[in-house]
Parts: sequence; C-alpha cells; structure tokens
Amino acid sequence: MKTIHFAPLQGYTTYIYRQVHARYAGGVDAYYTPFIRWEKGQVRNKDINDILPEHNENICLIPQIICSDTDELKRLTDIVASYGYKQININLGCPAPMQTKLMRGSGMLPHPDKLESLLKEVENYKQDVNFSVKMRLGFENNDEWRQLTDLLNESCVNQIIMHPRVGKQMYKGEVDMDAFQEFYELCTKPLFYNGDIVSLDQLRTIEEKYPKLSGIMLGRALLGQPFLATEYKNGVINDEERRRIILDMHDDLFAYCVDKYKADSQVLLHIHAFWEYMEPYMIRKQWKKLMKAGSMKNYKEALKQI
Repeated sequence: MKTIHFAPLQGYTTYIYRQVHARYAGGVDAYYTPFIRWEKGQVRNKDINDILPEHNENICLIPQIICSDTDELKRLTDIVASYGYKQININLGCPAPMQTKLMRGSGMLPHPDKLESLLKEVENYKQDVNFSVKMRLGFENNDEWRQLTDLLNESCVNQIIMHPRVGKQMYKGEVDMDAFQEFYELCTKPLFYNGDIVSLDQLRTIEEKYPKLSGIMLGRALLGQPFLATEYKNGVINDEERRRIILDMHDDLFAYCVDKYKADSQVLLHIHAFWEYMEPYMIRKQWKKLMKAGSMKNYKEALKQI
C-alpha cells in the first residue's frame, strides 16, 4: 500500500476544500497547497490565509512554493517556516507561461545552474526544514531531467514527485512512461509518481509496476472522485456511500460560500468549481444542469436530482 498525497490545483484545493475532503472522504496522507509566490515585493494575503495553522487543523499540510532564484526561496521559506511548517515543497513543474517565462516551475528545468543554486541554498535550512520537489521531465524536451538527476540525488531534498510530461505540453498529450521508467531507475531519493491516474485500476497498476515508489500523488482524479484514496486503502464502496461523501462535502462547501459571498452569482461561481472535474463520473444531463444553473433556485432544483 502506497502513501497517497493530494496534488495542489490553483482555485480548487483551498483550505476549506482540504478540510471537507479530509472530513468526509479521507484516505489522503498529505495535502499540498497551491504554490505560494513572491509577487510585487510580498506574498499575497490569500496565500498566507491558506496556510494558517488554524485553517489546516487535523491534516498533514505541505506548503508549496515557486521561485526563480535563491532570494525568492529564502523569503518564501522564512515566511512559511514562521508558521511552524517543517516540510516545504518546491514547484519545478508548473507549466503556466506567466511563471515559466520567469524561470519558475518547469521553466527552471532547462537551467541546471539555477537549480544547483537553489539546492545549495536549501542546504542552509536542513536543520530546520525538509524540502521536496515536484517536477516534470523538462520544459521543452523530455530528456532535460538527465542533467538534473545527479544534482537532485546529491542534494538534501527528501522526496521527488515526478509528473512525466514536459512543461510545453501543459496537461495535454500522453505521459511519457518510458522516460519515467528511466528516471525511476536512476533516482536515489524517495520518489512519488504523479500524472493521469483516473481510476482505482490505474492506481494499482502504478503500484505494481513501480514497487520502489514511496507514494503516489493524485490531483484531478481526487477532485473528480473524492473517495478514490479511501477506496484504494479500504476497499470499494457502494454508489450510495459515494453519493453521500460527495453531498456531505458539497453541503459544507456550499454553506461556506453562502456565508462568505453576498451575491448568489458569486456563490454559484465558486460552488461550480466543486463539480467541474466530476463530469466523467456523473450522468451528463445532471452535471450540465448543475453547471449551467444561473440562479440559486435552478441550482437547488438541479441538486435534488443528484
């Protein structure tokens, strides 16, 4: 049985989502925050709010940072560590052009000298903070990882999460499992697999094919099937139990949105995100009614049909 970590997705895996997922769905050993970045001389208030310990009680939370140089790394690490966190993840996988053009995320992968500087700076924190990295095979080419493997193996990072795509792919095309196999064989750090697992069968296939993995990270799969990690660990549950988990999560999130946002349009905008990744697993007609509901009355009527 592998450790299961929940990947961060901007705009989706907020602290309130993490809390209701842990409460009703479970099965996850650690949750990651959407990346925290240095912007206009500071960290955004929403990012600080997301990592506040009082917003993340009773879950294992690993804050993720994204940076382009050692100065940003130090600033972000000092801020995150000031809230008591002892584990920080460095994002080397984000494919968003607004980040990669600044040599952040996967945009750093073609620059081993930049990564080497970051990893040397990480050494200065090793008595107080453990670092992991979440990365891709490269930014433009699927062999850029080759010039980084020794740096990572010799560094003090305690875990690597590999998503076997390149940054230029975004989330399109196929994962490159041949390249992942090579990296898997050469990596000497605890390794997690991440990418395109959408079913329990696929999860078990990865577990069997790569027995040395320390764990598996799921993202969109858990947004679409919140109960997937629990089923992996405890066995398949019936449709009624699945429905109950989803509706219990929804009800808590909906109550939060109603309390936070005054206008119905804002509530609907935010609660629609809860359903977005569930499309493949729902009756399409029901899903479309939920997503197209333009009024609270229509939304509540659509919800009754779930």
